[in-house]
Amino acid sequence: MTDTPEDPTEEPLTTSEPLRRAIGERYLTYALSTIMHRALPDARDGLKPVHRRILFAMRELRLTPTGGFRKSAKIAGDVMGNYHPHGDAAIYDAMARLAQDFNVRYPLVDGQGNFGNIDGDNPAASRYTEARLTPIAELLMEGLAENAVDFRPNYDGTLEEPIVMPAAFPHLLANGASGIAVGMATNIPPHNLDELIEGCLAMIRDPAIADEALVGLIPGPDFPTGGVIVEPKESILEGYRTGRGAFRLRAKWQTEDLGRGTWQIVVTEIPYQVQKSKLIERLAELIQTKKVPALADVRDESADDVRIVLEPRARTVDPEMLMGMLFRNSDLEVRFSMNMNVLIDGRTPKVCSLKEVLRAFLDHRREVLIRRSEHRMEKIDHRLEVLGGLIVAFLNLDRVIDIIRYDEEPKRALMAETWGRKFKRATSEKDYVGPGAGPGELTEVQAEAILNMRLRSLRRLEEMELLAERDALTAERADLADLVGSEPRQWERIGADLGEIRKLFGKWTVAGARRTQFAEAGEVEEVPLEAMIEREPITVICSKMGWIRAMKGHQPLGSEVKFKDGDGPRFMFHAETTDRLLLVGSNGRFYTLTGASLPGGRGMGEPVRLMVDLPNEAEIADLIIWRPGEKLLLASSAGDGFVVPSEEVLAQTRAGKAVLSMKDGVTTAVCRPIRGDHVAVVGQNRKLLVFPLSELPEMARGKGVRLQKYKDGGLSDAITFELARGLSWKDPAGRTRTETDLAEWTGARAGAGKMAPRGFPRDNRFN
Repeated sequence: MTDTPEDPTEEPLTTSEPLRRAIGERYLTYALSTIMHRALPDARDGLKPVHRRILFAMRELRLTPTGGFRKSAKIAGDVMGNYHPHGDAAIYDAMARLAQDFNVRYPLVDGQGNFGNIDGDNPAASRYTEARLTPIAELLMEGLAENAVDFRPNYDGTLEEPIVMPAAFPHLLANGASGIAVGMATNIPPHNLDELIEGCLAMIRDPAIADEALVGLIPGPDFPTGGVIVEPKESILEGYRTGRGAFRLRAKWQTEDLGRGTWQIVVTEIPYQVQKSKLIERLAELIQTKKVPALADVRDESADDVRIVLEPRARTVDPEMLMGMLFRNSDLEVRFSMNMNVLIDGRTPKVCSLKEVLRAFLDHRREVLIRRSEHRMEKIDHRLEVLGGLIVAFLNLDRVIDIIRYDEEPKRALMAETWGRKFKRATSEKDYVGPGAGPGELTEVQAEAILNMRLRSLRRLEEMELLAERDALTAERADLADLVGSEPRQWERIGADLGEIRKLFGKWTVAGARRTQFAEAGEVEEVPLEAMIEREPITVICSKMGWIRAMKGHQPLGSEVKFKDGDGPRFMFHAETTDRLLLVGSNGRFYTLTGASLPGGRGMGEPVRLMVDLPNEAEIADLIIWRPGEKLLLASSAGDGFVVPSEEVLAQTRAGKAVLSMKDGVTTAVCRPIRGDHVAVVGQNRKLLVFPLSELPEMARGKGVRLQKYKDGGLSDAITFELARGLSWKDPAGRTRTETDLAEWTGARAGAGKMAPRGFPRDNRFN
């Protein structure tokens, strides 16, 4: 539908179209702009537009590696005003990252001032810092003045900027890239330049080189912060073959001997893109929560280098096991995901393999070489044309002087004159001296050169130099013409150029030495606490209100212990620091505590609800020591129960593990280790039932089966025992009584049972 104008020749004032199509077209335009001009790097030079514009603007400002520095605010302002119509803060952040040697493997910007640090601190404001280019950045732009690449108008059409940089080395893989576009993302790790050049030379020798051979030359990333890659070789090969994968990267550490059997661990390199300050905070949190009980302290002793000191809790701790737990619970080990999604020819996004990325770079270098050679040939043609005119002037010097002195229009007269020549003129490619207007005439360029010639150039020596220059340029042009027409020679030249760069950044140089190492690493298994904690006796005390503590040594269980007002003892037993404790909640969930993580016994302890997520409405049903391989009798107040292996009730988190399923109003009544072949159950109605343990199922979790039938009330207590030894309990006088003849109370599971024998405890509990 359109608004019809009064004049039929006029354009409609407004138009309408379906919202779906309008939004779709505009969002597609935005997506393409984000993909091509913001988020994804070009496979040829490895740069995003903002980085390319920053480097080009710094080149235009003549900020060479040997020159002076300029304020970062000036650089960001020039980039924003001339090439990149975005915020100056975003431009400065991008430039600052190019100067951070902990983020970029081969920095492109030489920063002076505070450009941030590995702790995660931000750079200083742009008005305080200064910058210039680095030598390797110049290699990226080598050939811009020689028509090596195409240029395009800037955003306002007043200047021109390069579409892509000539890139003398595979920068995309050397420094890596990361970005998030619309519907796609990229994340490419940095690599070692010496290895990349070796891979390029191998591809020049054998374009069909196998992925295995290429990965043999480029074994993996080389991160600026070092570290150790522990990813299997097969996984690395598959990642480079498909363009998608991941690398397990660990911190580099060593053990320092402090004498007298004591030692400490020193971390000297941390994983890539991990902020040191946050890593220290995480390690301190592990100490505070006692998630890694073997770790006693962490100190940051870093200066210009990284030095993180980790102190073990005891000398008996195995360093490998301690680091294994830290790798599992902190950013001392990270997983770097690789997604080599790049722009091919600056237009098409594609997830490329390692070989495809290197091929894109090599093809680009060949095109740059041809364009630079053709540009040089054009310059030589122009110079040879000028030399031809100058040589003509030397051969006819008197006539030239006469025309210049007496003719009113010497330029036109020089061009109209027929000159005598005593040398060959363009009879072959080898004897080429430049074009002419006719057999004996000078071109406009030659005439202009003669008129601009200085008097001091009329020496005899100058004529000889002109002839020598002509011969040298003629030979150079012939060589360039042969280079442009020969693909094998082009690849030979590209290989030689890469070899020259390798001399500057080879593995034997400080900048080119590999920083990230490789190592084999087994899976980080659950480390037993016995291997991490010094084994010491403790006495665990838990009050009725749930305050828990651990006193050193095995204190007498009948000794008097202080509690808060209104509180009293409930659990008190001997354990060891290496023990795991099972806290059984009335809600049917099991929670795991460690003996070493319990608060000391000097005070009143701490609420157990601060250590585990036990709901306020739930009570502590039992607190026992976990034993491997043990089986537990678990029952609810409704009289349902089953046998559960102790391994099935260990909880890995504060939230605990749900084991016993119950309806509303039902609670956990019994959790006891199995010690025998029969089960004795007593209800709140004081009826006792004995049945074989084999009638109970073994389950990992659930409601269980009926233990005893009740007309009213519920389960009071249950215990397992050996039938041959009889059932024991303590009578009201505290004496132990054993009943061996249990035929009267023995029956099938789920029976009602009979009244307990005379002398059975009044609280309906066996002990």
